[in-house]
Amino acid sequence: MASEKHFKYVILGGGVAAGYAAREFGKQGVQPGELAIISKESVAPYERPALSKGYLFPQNAARLPGFHTCVGGGGEKLLPEWYTEKGIELILSTEIVKADLASKTLTSAAGATFTYETLLIATGSSTIKLIDFGVQGAESNNILYLREIDDADKLVAAMQAKKDGKAVVVGGGYIGLELSAALKINNFDVTMVYPEPWCMPRLFTAGIAHFYEGYYASKGINIVKGTVASGFDADANGDVSVVKLKDGRVLDADIVIVGVGGRPLTGLFKGQVEEEKGGLKTDTFFETSVAGVYAIGDVATFPMKLYDELRRVEHVDHARKSAEQAVKAIKAKESGESVAEYDYLPYFYSRSFDVAWQFYGDNVGETVLFGDNDPAAAKPKFGTYWVKDGKVIGVFLEGGSADENQAIAKVARAQPPVADVEALGKEGLDFATKI
Repeated sequence: MASEKHFKYVILGGGVAAGYAAREFGKQGVQPGELAIISKESVAPYERPALSKGYLFPQNAARLPGFHTCVGGGGEKLLPEWYTEKGIELILSTEIVKADLASKTLTSAAGATFTYETLLIATGSSTIKLIDFGVQGAESNNILYLREIDDADKLVAAMQAKKDGKAVVVGGGYIGLELSAALKINNFDVTMVYPEPWCMPRLFTAGIAHFYEGYYASKGINIVKGTVASGFDADANGDVSVVKLKDGRVLDADIVIVGVGGRPLTGLFKGQVEEEKGGLKTDTFFETSVAGVYAIGDVATFPMKLYDELRRVEHVDHARKSAEQAVKAIKAKESGESVAEYDYLPYFYSRSFDVAWQFYGDNVGETVLFGDNDPAAAKPKFGTYWVKDGKVIGVFLEGGSADENQAIAKVARAQPPVADVEALGKEGLDFATKI
């Protein structure tokens, strides 16, 4: 007979949002045995961004338990012992294959059932795989993806096995840029391949991308734009050896890393809860259309107060903050109190080699480039304002100090008016720092 366990609260998923939700439950007060985290991963929640950065360093690489949540947000590191002390049950290496929201029951692949009173869906995203599109040879060894710590371990093992070899990175977004840098630092010969006219097109303008593409080229990274990987050849061991491009070119490869986006993991809840924009629709407290069921992080489509519209955000900052908001709301509801509406300012950042950028706000409207975006600059510092309806609503800054980054965040939140766009370009960063 498969086991059945009951909890007052269940967090489904074991990523960043789960860790920050657990910490908030700890702060708000939770009785031993009331809360469980069910995760298909084999480790306690950790800060995922480390996987594409510190985890891949050639020296002094980050390893668990060093980056368990909540160190990334400046909080304490929640080791497995912390959960034990709080009486929070970590149910690891457990994949839930069925969720019945009507009967408040979750069923695992092994046939165990878990019932709850309140559910927090923190399932995150899965990587889009080339095998899903039937790309020829996509099942070859050493064609890798990065989402979870197991993926990172596979990548580290491949990097050791194919030391100083040739790496092809498919995709020019976040993962593509960060992993290309990591591979180069590990002395790989790196080629990036992406179909768009420039890297990171969902955020970067041509002017911003001009800097990073030039900077990466100066580090010895080859960039192939305007085409996609259409197939792979493998050697006698089944290891990938060649990447075939749609434009007819052929690249030698010992390792291929694919970063072509993710999909929110909402399949378990299809037809049981309202959906919108690819996610589970929630209110400002992250409660879904089903009472007592909350969705946080990548899977939530929530009202973004600043822009008065429903949005879904895939970023660690929102994963942390939405988790805290949902738990505060759950606890406030129990005690008949209320919490403030979620008022999120979109924030993205990245760092690679010696460069680091931050972006706040919304990247729509007219763009104004300021500073020097010459890739050869000794100390690069430049940015971009997005201006819509006569107001600055988004700001990007490379090479900013902590104070300057705070200043651009304030601008994106305040949305100051701009009379003269040309003057704004000349004034540059000063416009932000004096607000």
